[in-house]
Amino acid sequence: MARPRPVQTVPTKHSHDDAPDTSAEFDEIARLPDGPEKEALRQRVVEAWMPMAERLARQYRNRGESLEDLQQVAALGLVKAVKRYDPEHGTAFAGFAVPTIVGEIKRHFRDHLWVLHVPRRVQDLRNRVRAAHRELSHSLDDRPPRTDEIAARTGLTEKEVRAGMEALGSFTPLSLDAQLTGADDGYSLVDTLGAQEPAYDRVVDREAVRPGLTRLPDRERQILYMRFFCDMTQSRIAEQLGISQMHVSRLLNRTCSTLRDQALAETA
Repeated sequence: MARPRPVQTVPTKHSHDDAPDTSAEFDEIARLPDGPEKEALRQRVVEAWMPMAERLARQYRNRGESLEDLQQVAALGLVKAVKRYDPEHGTAFAGFAVPTIVGEIKRHFRDHLWVLHVPRRVQDLRNRVRAAHRELSHSLDDRPPRTDEIAARTGLTEKEVRAGMEALGSFTPLSLDAQLTGADDGYSLVDTLGAQEPAYDRVVDREAVRPGLTRLPDRERQILYMRFFCDMTQSRIAEQLGISQMHVSRLLNRTCSTLRDQALAETA
């Protein structure tokens, strides 16, 4: 003998105009055993409630995710809600489905769309600060709300509010190509970044060949000095040393090769 079902109160009319009446279908789902018939009935319920799920998804558009992807996430939340809903608990399906769908959408934003890794606690602060900032902006004559005002609205400390405001930039960080505030010549953020100083490499190279320079014969060391420190041409060096320009060229090539091989050998 089947046990009697508890008496359910008739819920008041909800604000979801696109919510269908599927109470009979849910009663049937509760009685059916697991199998194709039960899954087919659940699918029909999902299709009936899909307009509401898509409406909830549209509330989160223009936040860095395409509407199509948001609708897919909302549909997944609806499927979970239909599968988990138990009419015997006495709660209208809309009251169970809406937080399930919205929670799935928020989880999607939290897990997949943060460009920078932000701790869960800071993400929660961001959401509370963002909601309070939006609410206060409508009641302060378009004046940006102050930190203390947001703290009073949310019950957070001013330090927590500042952490939440900093996290806003982690969700959609500024592009390096963005023009700097007040710059009218196309000067962008990337122009403020430093680059590797090539002189550092030259210092390392000079220190690497220093031991080999001390072992060179005087003439080869003099030729290197005249060529690379005095910036003299090979012809001028040859004229001052009384040798041919071709001989200067051979000495330079041989000396440089010797210094390079010695530096590489010592490094190895």
